[in-house]
Amino acid sequence: MADYAGAQIRPSPNFDDRRAGSRVSMLIMHYTGMKTAEEAERRLTDPQSQVSAHYLVREDGAIVQFVPESKRAWHAGVAYWRGERDINSCSIGIEIAYPGAPALKPYPAVQIAGLIALAHNILARHKGIKPAYILAHSDVAPERKTDPGENFPWRKIAQAGIGLYVPPSPVTMNGGTILGLGAKGRAVAEFQSRLAHYGYNICVNGVFDKQTEWVTQAFQRRFRRQKVDGLADISTLKTLERLLVRLK
Repeated sequence: MADYAGAQIRPSPNFDDRRAGSRVSMLIMHYTGMKTAEEAERRLTDPQSQVSAHYLVREDGAIVQFVPESKRAWHAGVAYWRGERDINSCSIGIEIAYPGAPALKPYPAVQIAGLIALAHNILARHKGIKPAYILAHSDVAPERKTDPGENFPWRKIAQAGIGLYVPPSPVTMNGGTILGLGAKGRAVAEFQSRLAHYGYNICVNGVFDKQTEWVTQAFQRRFRRQKVDGLADISTLKTLERLLVRLK
């Protein structure tokens, strides 16, 4: 029986039990990175792939369920958020049929409408999922993943009551001091600390290393997507400040 009324059931063998004592506290958004929903469905139900998700949102907004919400789908992989490393045990994963890079294009409005309806239904049944725990795959695995990408409409779904959104600070030509690879010092440590406070997996060591660059790109991809370059310019810093104010 589907957890979401109207979902088509297409069982995947790729799941196991949630870790003992875990509860659903996160909702993770993915894109499939494949040409069609049908291609993605074959992969998500192939035992050789060792991957799955709880749901897929097709291009036309129709919903497919692969794994019961009570079970642990294999969608996040090696990941982290706010001290939690077994993201699969405490999350519900939604795949969105979308080709990804390099063919970045707008998500269809009907598809996003279907996603919003599904997410509202999930949140009504799993009240432990707070806005700061509605995340991109790139948030929990910034060194490996970029989905659901720069074109995912976080603002629109936040306006519908799903997740967090803050208006990005404008990108300017005179961006002031820019922190990038190799930078060291207190300013870098403060930036890393703020990213860690939001939830990212980052070492606060005062060195702008590759991990810091990956996390910066993930943050920009989510909240300052006009320019995803992995550099901590004034726009990035101010946008992060705005976000942290929302968490208080």
